Amino acid sequence: MKRYYSAMNMRRDKSVRAFGRACKVLVGGVDSPVRAFAAVGGGPAFIERAAGPFVYDLDGNRYIDYVGTWGPAILGHAHPAAVGAIASAVRRGSSFGAPCQAETRLATLICRAFGSVKKVRFVSSGTEAVMTAVRLARGATGRDKIIKFAGCYHGHSDALLVAAGSGATTLGIPSSAGVPAGAARDTLTAPYNDPDAVGRLLKKFRGKVAAVLVEPAAGNMGVVAPAKGFLSGLRKLCDRHGALLIFDEVMTGFRLARGGAQELYGVRADITTLGKIIGGGMPVGAVGGPAKIMDNLAPLGRVYQAGTLSGNPVAMAAGIATLELLQNRRVYADIERAGRRLETGLLRAAASAGLRGKICVNRVGSMMTVFFRGPPVRNYADATGSNIRAFAEFFHAMADQGIYLPPSQYEAWFISARHGPALIDRTIRSATKAFTRAARLM
Repeated sequence: MKRYYSAMNMRRDKSVRAFGRACKVLVGGVDSPVRAFAAVGGGPAFIERAAGPFVYDLDGNRYIDYVGTWGPAILGHAHPAAVGAIASAVRRGSSFGAPCQAETRLATLICRAFGSVKKVRFVSSGTEAVMTAVRLARGATGRDKIIKFAGCYHGHSDALLVAAGSGATTLGIPSSAGVPAGAARDTLTAPYNDPDAVGRLLKKFRGKVAAVLVEPAAGNMGVVAPAKGFLSGLRKLCDRHGALLIFDEVMTGFRLARGGAQELYGVRADITTLGKIIGGGMPVGAVGGPAKIMDNLAPLGRVYQAGTLSGNPVAMAAGIATLELLQNRRVYADIERAGRRLETGLLRAAASAGLRGKICVNRVGSMMTVFFRGPPVRNYADATGSNIRAFAEFFHAMADQGIYLPPSQYEAWFISARHGPALIDRTIRSATKAFTRAARLM
């Protein structure tokens, strides 16, 4: 069904034409699949600019933004400090392919925030960071197998594009064409929030598992918080079986707390992957951990990794400006208040629309998802039981009122420091109308 936002004050003519032109030269008209709106129907708004908590499309429509460029915009879009740092850096050269002091400065800020990280290797994306972390874990342990969790997305490298089958001991099955079975053979899957399933895998493949890889607070099946004892249970299991624990904090790092999920939940990872916020909106990723693990990377060790744009000076400058501002912990307190206000308001709005007990709002700090199914949502199986038709109706109803949400039931909403009480309350009022529309499909 071809559908665009329908409100009279939300004309989309320019976006429609732009999408048509893009489809002629870009695959699907986009450069990342979720942007095509296939999960909700219709076509995307083409964004022309962003500032603070808002994005503006080609037709001049303004939206309160809860995508936040999928996480990095914790301080709001185009923060003056980041923009100034980028402008200053690019005047000195956009890329060197050689060491620069900005790399050391940004790595130092990361190490100060994460107690488990003593050394850092910068890369250019979250996908590349996790791919490197897995290779590093295998090289450091001399083992091949990796355990990941159903519904946790760790980028599009071959070995991690694996879907869970039935049961905790299911071997990896490629979930994308072009991924050979051999590439996924050593990837094992378990249900999220089920440490017992991980224990069974570690026993079955005793001495063969290099690492357990997890989003400490999941954000790629929608937001799913770790159950009490889940992360600490993984830590104990890894210690017992000689496997490394990898926290994919590409989303959660510097978002849930300055020290990420590790600070929030008090569980130490052996290897940490970061991205998004540490680049201040510029493309970046990082792998970090103690020296005894990190020094396995070339040029000190035998695990090879390289990249021309790794440590790009413009991305480093934007990251430094952002992380320096995030040293003010009041930012996190303010965002937590905004998140709590939005969560409770959405639950009230749903109840007023007759959806009490029929939706689930999962939130961890400034990350949240509204699932169109009754609570609880604890894992991938729960999440995929959502009513995606009702979500699509809700999504379009919110967009009609100028609220820009992720165009998929299975993505996280992101709240920024610029989402003040007035914008949160406007979002809740819009949600009351949107839930009423969606209720017809529940």
